[in-house]
Amino acid sequence: MFITARTMRSPAVVRASRVAQAVLAIVFVVLALSEIGLAVNGIFLGSVLALGAVGITLVFGVMRFANIAHGDMMTMGAYVAFFLLVSVLPEHTGLGPFTFGFPLLIAIPVSMAAVAALAVGMDVLVFRRLRLRRANIVTIEIASLGLAIAIRGFVQMIWDTPVRYFPNEGRQHFSLPADISIAPNHLFVSGAALVLAIALHLLLTRTKQGKAMRATSDNADLARASGIDTDRVLLWTWGIAGALAGAAGVLLVIFNATSQLKPTMGFQLLVPLFAAVVVGGIGNPYGAFLGAMLIGISMEVSTAWALPTYKPAIAFTVMVIVLLFRPRGILGSKD
Repeated sequence: MFITARTMRSPAVVRASRVAQAVLAIVFVVLALSEIGLAVNGIFLGSVLALGAVGITLVFGVMRFANIAHGDMMTMGAYVAFFLLVSVLPEHTGLGPFTFGFPLLIAIPVSMAAVAALAVGMDVLVFRRLRLRRANIVTIEIASLGLAIAIRGFVQMIWDTPVRYFPNEGRQHFSLPADISIAPNHLFVSGAALVLAIALHLLLTRTKQGKAMRATSDNADLARASGIDTDRVLLWTWGIAGALAGAAGVLLVIFNATSQLKPTMGFQLLVPLFAAVVVGGIGNPYGAFLGAMLIGISMEVSTAWALPTYKPAIAFTVMVIVLLFRPRGILGSKD
């Protein structure tokens, strides 16, 4: 007996699939509640992943390719902030309960602007030329890999390879019931990520440029025929994705208990980032945010039974399980 598309969509198979999805959801919730402290940390980690994943999915939604250099763009944002904090901005004691001072609030938007400019420059100098020459997707992907290596090499050349640290002052954690301990920095990370997510939502839904981005993502040829300047939309997309990457890189360092940064930090995060994008639904910013939360919680909760070095494997495993039941992701478009 052959398995056909009709068989896969039969009522019995659909019911079995829904039951399996419900069981997996229940198992996930039970595991998270059993390690509630780790699950809370997973939400904070998911906030950082969400900013990076949304940037990746924005670029994919408009240009239909996965930007491998996105992780290294996050690294560049972190190092720009490091340069500002150490060499440019005045020293400042800890800001309230946080381990960082007021200068970081200046460094974050400057880093976002710097990486946004880098992203736009990448498109103008590399990707636009490839599009004009009608390069295939493999060529574009290899170009993005080359840019990733170039960015990482530039960081290593300027700041050398040893581990660096943001200015950091130790602070007490907030203790909550159920053995939950929350670092003040984690609250800042989640709050900043939420503000940026809301700002992106408003931009995509309430502004003319955001609506043009959505139209170009749905059908670039139709958008162009309707009078939308798609070249300008591409630049806006790259700029926004770069700004989110810059913010994610800085927040990733703040999330780290020791405020540590190194040249490979963004590249090492690529697997969880792409897993979040695929789990949520490729090309869907809201799905990327949801997928990042799922991946972040799964990665943190897994440390109760596995070594932290297995976190990328956990992210990949979660992605595969979701795709078995939702081939287009949780919020992906239906066939």
